[in-house]
Amino acid sequence: MRAKLDSALPYGLLTPTLIFVTLLIVVPIFQAFLLAFQGADGLFTLANFQKMANDTAFADALKFTFLLLIFIVPAQVVLALVMALLIHARFKGHTLFLYIYAIPLAISDLAAGIAWLSIFTERGYLNSILNQLGIFEKPFLFLSYQNLPALFATIVIAESWRATAIVMTILLAGLQMIPRDYFEAADVFGANTLKRTLFVVLPLLRPSLQNALIIRTIFAFQTFSVVLALAGRVIPVMAGESYTWYVTNRNPGVAAAYAVLVLAFTVGATWFYFRFFQTSAAEGGYD
Repeated sequence: MRAKLDSALPYGLLTPTLIFVTLLIVVPIFQAFLLAFQGADGLFTLANFQKMANDTAFADALKFTFLLLIFIVPAQVVLALVMALLIHARFKGHTLFLYIYAIPLAISDLAAGIAWLSIFTERGYLNSILNQLGIFEKPFLFLSYQNLPALFATIVIAESWRATAIVMTILLAGLQMIPRDYFEAADVFGANTLKRTLFVVLPLLRPSLQNALIIRTIFAFQTFSVVLALAGRVIPVMAGESYTWYVTNRNPGVAAAYAVLVLAFTVGATWFYFRFFQTSAAEGGYD
């Protein structure tokens, strides 16, 4: 009897997680596929995808979603790696620095977008500071539809500030798993900080980098609230178009088609990261 209970214990511990994942992830995905591929008559159809592809905002939503991905993810990974290395070096006050830098983790997407809206708006904090310093006599229109590069840059800055902390947390956890013996050996052989990072840290950090890139890429494809707060529909993204079709246009089929497309892109990106960052079992990675 005791042996049966011991063998059943792992499954019992996994049951709450499986129920959570099933109800909040698997079931909604299944429903999204049904909505995307089902017509009003209940039969299989591709009409929702055709309507999505013919949408005037579809091409721009696709373009800006990938542009955000290209600009945000690499910058965040590099910045998060620098921050993680600084904290891992355990300089004086590194704990306080970690707590301050992790503050964005406690702020919702929309709240972060509104906070940065107060900074970049015409009469916001940034323009007030620039005016007091005498740099600009008139407010600079960061959020104008007539200046798309500046508007896009504000979104990149706001989203980078909001989500870099989670990437840093993942990388910092990975750094703490690396035995200090490797760093001491690198110092003995005369490796400077750059060489130690390139030839010791990064190879051993590949599993953590893989996880960080997967999570951050998924979030990048789902970027919506910050874009909505700063740009509205001037800069459309796929997640935003899904929301618009569901709430404004009242067409859940096309909204689900956008969601399925986002899911397809995230699955493809995840597969790419697994292949590109493929590690051996000895490195604690994947076969």
